Amino acid sequence: MPPTQQVKNGLSPEIKLNETIADKPKPPSKNGAKILSQLYSPEKRLQEQISVFLCVVVMTIHSILLIRYFQLSNLTYIIPAMFAGIITADFASGFVHWAADSWGSIEIPVLGKAFIRPFREHHIDPTAITRHDMVETNGDNFMLVIIPIAVSVLRFSTQTLDEIQSNYAFQAYTFSLALFICLTNQIHKWSHTYSGLPWIVTVLQDYHIILPKQHHRIHHIAPHETYFCITTGWLNYPLEKLRFWVGLEWLIERITGIKPRSDDLKWAKVS
Repeated sequence: MPPTQQVKNGLSPEIKLNETIADKPKPPSKNGAKILSQLYSPEKRLQEQISVFLCVVVMTIHSILLIRYFQLSNLTYIIPAMFAGIITADFASGFVHWAADSWGSIEIPVLGKAFIRPFREHHIDPTAITRHDMVETNGDNFMLVIIPIAVSVLRFSTQTLDEIQSNYAFQAYTFSLALFICLTNQIHKWSHTYSGLPWIVTVLQDYHIILPKQHHRIHHIAPHETYFCITTGWLNYPLEKLRFWVGLEWLIERITGIKPRSDDLKWAKVS
């Protein structure tokens, strides 16, 4: 039984997976991967560099403000708030991953080559991400959190001390969400890296605190229609049991007539 069918039938895909695929990904389709890789432009690189710089600045300021206004009474809700941020980041990673995998094409002006292209390349050559440096791996995710964290920093400067304390849990949630959004693609990269990982990363993967290799491998079984969450992967199984992505795809196809992953499948057939 294919691993994707095991997931849908409620079996244990991670136990059965060893019986069906090898430990390492299969060799990529070189031509399609090469074409997509060449579409990574200097302008895109500059956007990623600026995003990383601005994100580091606002996240640093926000963390300093959280420390400055921390009180012992905050501990009662800071851990639940930060845990909620991790869960939200995992869902957000799945939603963005599902949307970019399933819809659109690289021909879309601006967005196609800049943001959809990496998803097409990744399915043809899953190991390409392991050859990307820190900026190329994380630039887009860093970009996503700049404005929300900048707004949070602004709130610190415009609120009274009482208002800051009453909103502290939300600020902690926002920081946790932003931090794990920033880490998502790095965690994703680690899930495709088979040597040279720091021991702490391996431990976190083994205990499924972050996305494990074997768990994420389920997504890379064609046609890449399941297990989209790539931060921790905690939500993958429950969302699959709820048929969440299948339901969304059915609704969108019913309304628009567009089939999911048609562009992704096109690139996979490039010889």
